[in-house]
Amino acid sequence: MNAAPKKAILVVSFGTSYENTRKVTIDAIEKDIADAFPACPTYRAWTSKMIISKLKKRDGIIIHTVKEALEQMLHDGITDVVVQPTHVINGIENDQMKADALSFKDQFHSIVFGNPLLTTEEDNQAVVQAVADEFSDMDSETALVLMGHGTEHFANSVYAALDYRFKDTGHKNIFLGTVEAYPALDSLLRATGSFHPKKIVLAPFMIVAGDHAQNDLAGEEPDSWLNRLSSEGYEVTPVLKGLGEYPEVRRILVDHVQQAMNQEA
Repeated sequence: MNAAPKKAILVVSFGTSYENTRKVTIDAIEKDIADAFPACPTYRAWTSKMIISKLKKRDGIIIHTVKEALEQMLHDGITDVVVQPTHVINGIENDQMKADALSFKDQFHSIVFGNPLLTTEEDNQAVVQAVADEFSDMDSETALVLMGHGTEHFANSVYAALDYRFKDTGHKNIFLGTVEAYPALDSLLRATGSFHPKKIVLAPFMIVAGDHAQNDLAGEEPDSWLNRLSSEGYEVTPVLKGLGEYPEVRRILVDHVQQAMNQEA
């Protein structure tokens, strides 16, 4: 007689070397998922080999890659895997993660994938609302400038679409750009300039407030977004809070796990 199938969830993140933000973002997402699905063991994998290596060397902390986590799951007798990324978009990291996981497809009964944060129109609208709610106490003369990561992948278009959606849903003072693609800071400078804000709040549009938030967004270098905007004469306040800290964002990812399980049923 065959043993009953054992289902487990693999939560895949890019990772961060900043412990403070990890605790309130990646750890919090994993906890919410584990709490929502108590019958399924929850495993962790990160996709940044550089960060995995840094944590091992610096802190003696071992974090699995996707392939290592799946090897562990096989060893533990897991038969059915739900892979839930905490990636913001369906970009390069997510494509690579899927390829790594699917290399194990013949060794499990099933492997299904939950969607990254921004996948459907409903996701996009829910995230716009979550950000607007988070900064709802801003007055109308203050602009919120958000820094996304950005990618060469065609999925990058979601950032410009989301920036448009903020304006279209009445949030004329919220601007979303990227550190590595389009819309870049120069575009945001033009857009915010035409809005004429008295103050600017800067925040990361990334799951964690890690390296990009600490350095590219709020760092001391002259080309950080904080210093570029300050040099334009704005009074700028950085808020280093990753999207993973927003309860609504975590709820969306929990919902994506459930949707993945539904497609398997």
